[in-house]
Amino acid sequence: MKIYMVGGAVRDALLGLPVQDRDWVVVGATLDAMTAQGFVPVGKDFPVFLHPETHEEYALARTERNTAPGYRGFEVHAAPDVTLEQDLARRDLTINSIAAPARSVSANGIFEPDLEALIDPYGGQRDLQAKVLRHVTDAFREDPVRILRLARFAARFADFSVAPETMAMMHEMVANGEADALVPERVWQELARGLMEKQPSRMLEVLRDCGALQKLLPEVDRLWGVPQRAEYHPEIDTGIHLLMVLDMAAQLGAPLPVRFACLCHDLGKGTTPADILPRHIGHEERSARLLKDVCQRLRVPVDCREIADVVAREHGNIHRSNDFSPAAVVRLLERCDAFRKPQRFADILLACECDARGRLGLQESRYPQRARLLQALAAAQGVATDELAAEAIAAGRSGAAIGEWIQRARVAAVDSGLV
Repeated sequence: MKIYMVGGAVRDALLGLPVQDRDWVVVGATLDAMTAQGFVPVGKDFPVFLHPETHEEYALARTERNTAPGYRGFEVHAAPDVTLEQDLARRDLTINSIAAPARSVSANGIFEPDLEALIDPYGGQRDLQAKVLRHVTDAFREDPVRILRLARFAARFADFSVAPETMAMMHEMVANGEADALVPERVWQELARGLMEKQPSRMLEVLRDCGALQKLLPEVDRLWGVPQRAEYHPEIDTGIHLLMVLDMAAQLGAPLPVRFACLCHDLGKGTTPADILPRHIGHEERSARLLKDVCQRLRVPVDCREIADVVAREHGNIHRSNDFSPAAVVRLLERCDAFRKPQRFADILLACECDARGRLGLQESRYPQRARLLQALAAAQGVATDELAAEAIAAGRSGAAIGEWIQRARVAAVDSGLV
């Protein structure tokens, strides 16, 4: 039995990055031999075990063969005769196919990798040095999820290029319809992880270059070639603006719901009628309708869906809110459900700031609307609604009239609270 640390843990160690999760592969072992040493079997699809002390994953060396479209159609073979090289060959990228032999460091079987004795049959170290994302073997084409994974790695390692032969293979996979077999859960999983990487724009660029974006997110793909309004550098089209918005969200450390809202806030511009280009009149409602389709298709979580919907509908009003009267500001707060969900409203404003600053020459600019609307919300929240409701009832008001009474008090508070 021989044990090796493999995959991202080796890659990140060689890059000098923090190692988060360590994965191990075991060569020459059986299920019985693993359990006899105290390893705990988990999962049904693959022969994976948890270390009894560290709870890290140890998988038997295996090969995989595609038997049906999509990532679920795999036949797995795990046996003592499967070599390390065969196991590494089934991996996606060369930079993830480097192994470090394990050495025991304690009596209870805890292992550490020997990074001075790497096993690298597919040139992963070379590609790390050259900063290239390259597929290991033609087995890459058997799993269309790997297109998404590579795009996600491009967003994480923004200074890495995609090998021409790998890009050509991905383009061929898309053209052959292999990406059509992707299931919504996996698309969302990889998309969400890519949005949270260092430079999420790279993920969209790679997906677009190989044709996968048009298949997976045609609403987003249609934004390229659509001009912006004249005051917003029309030479930079709406697709390029989207890339800048996503990278601004990453720069500001935005959470996933905000980044998803940034991805989808302008979808309606891809369907703007020719006679109103480049003003994009009514694009907010079109964006909200298209967003609903995207969320249903990809089964997007509720928190991401809700913020994206408000941002799609209201980002134009939020941008213009510095010119709003106190009454208009209160109506905006109500439409955004800011009184019930103030933290969500703060995230909505952050998404709008990313949109405003994701433009040439505005990346370092201030976005005063965010602070002003948070100030307005704080002022309106200072209104004692329970007391006002009681006063309204005592004055003979009921139903909608009570709401109007409270709204007038909030308008007055915003009028006094804004500077």
